[in-house]
Amino acid sequence: MYRLIGPLIALIFMLIAGCSGITEDPTKNWSPEKFYTEAKKKIEDGDYETGIKYFETLEARYPYGRYAEQTQLEIAYAYYKYEEPALAIAAAERFIRLHPTHPNVDYAYYIKGLVNFRGEKNLVNWLLGSKDDLADRDPKGALESYNAFNEIVTRFPNSRYAADARQRMAYLFEAQAKYESLVARFYYERSAYVAAVNRAKYALEKYPRTPSTEDALGIMALSYKAMGVDDLATDTLKVLRRNFPDSRYIGKIAAQTTHR
Repeated sequence: MYRLIGPLIALIFMLIAGCSGITEDPTKNWSPEKFYTEAKKKIEDGDYETGIKYFETLEARYPYGRYAEQTQLEIAYAYYKYEEPALAIAAAERFIRLHPTHPNVDYAYYIKGLVNFRGEKNLVNWLLGSKDDLADRDPKGALESYNAFNEIVTRFPNSRYAADARQRMAYLFEAQAKYESLVARFYYERSAYVAAVNRAKYALEKYPRTPSTEDALGIMALSYKAMGVDDLATDTLKVLRRNFPDSRYIGKIAAQTTHR
C-alpha cells in the first residue's frame, strides 16, 4: 500500500500542474461594448483574423441588442479587408436577407459591390491579358458588382455611397463594353465571322455610347466584308463614318475590299 502512495501523490501533483497550465479565455467576462471596441481596434490595426473572431464571438454570445446588427455588417467589411470575398459576400447577403429595411442596408450592397469590383489595375490586366481564352472568360464578378452598385443608386439615391457607386458603375459599364469588343475581335481574328458579328451587335445593344463603340462597329463591318455580305458591310460602314469619321477601321475595310 505504501508503495502506491508515492506514485499516487506524484500523479495528483501532475494533474494539478496541468490544470493550472490551462489558459483562461480572456474574453470570458467581456461586455458587448468591450467586444465591439476591441474588434474595431483589431480591424483598424490590420489584425483582421482576431477582429473577425471577436465580432463572431460577440454575435454568438449576444445575438440581440444594439451591437448585434451592426456586428453583422462589420463582419462583412472585415472579411472584405481580409481578402475573403466569398465570406464577405455571404455576410453581406445574410444581412440583406435578415434586415431588408435596415437604415444601413445600403452599406451591405456597397460591400457586395466592392468585393466584386476588380479595381483599375486588376481589371485592365484581366481585359488585356492573354487572348487565347478570352472568349471563355466569365465577367460574372463585374456584372454582380455593377448590379450591387445599381441597387444603391436606384433604391437609395441619397445614400452616402451613391456617388461612388455611380462612378464605379460607369467604369464597369465601359469595361464590359471593352470586354465584349475584345471577344468580337477574338472571333474575327480566328475567321469566326458570324460569332464576331453577333458579339459586336451585343456590345452595341447592351453597352451603347462607350469608347468601344468604334471597335464594335469596325469589327462588324470587317466581318460582313469578309463574309461577302457587302450590303450590310456598307450600311455598317456608313454608321461608322458618321460617328467616327477618322476611324482606323475605315482604311482597313478599304484595304480588305482591294484585296478581294
